[in-house]
Amino acid sequence: MPDLLAPGLRAVFCGINPGRVSAAAGHHFANPRNDFWRLLHDSGLTPRLLAPSEELDLLGLGFGLTNAARRTTPGSGDLRHRDFAGARDRLERLAAELCPGTLAFVGKEAYRGVFGRRTELGLQERRLGPTALFVLPSTSPANAAVPYAVRLRWFQALAQLI
Repeated sequence: MPDLLAPGLRAVFCGINPGRVSAAAGHHFANPRNDFWRLLHDSGLTPRLLAPSEELDLLGLGFGLTNAARRTTPGSGDLRHRDFAGARDRLERLAAELCPGTLAFVGKEAYRGVFGRRTELGLQERRLGPTALFVLPSTSPANAAVPYAVRLRWFQALAQLI
């Protein structure tokens, strides 16, 4: 799954890895049960609900997309420690070269995969150079136990930050 990046973005969303539906579609967060696109819109980050096939429109809104791990799996539980090898260095280079305002991890496990430690949701003390780090709840259908309203509040907090 190719990254969607450009210099000076407001935020880059970093998912954990591409799932099979996204890989087959060739678009990030393409599973119709994934709430990513709906949360972007409902939080005010996008002016309208975008379809995964419209992901390029994010660049014009100041947003990019990447993943912590590159390997496609049926679920994030199928990832191994080695799948995150080099992820921290890659994201540090991304921050240094492209200077996004914020790197927003879509799920605690994406953050943990990169930095090797658990964290709480929200703005992190750690930074990558000038880039702030923010952890959002996972938008995956596997995270359905977390109510939509709770996930939306975190996306709204990111919208207020950036």
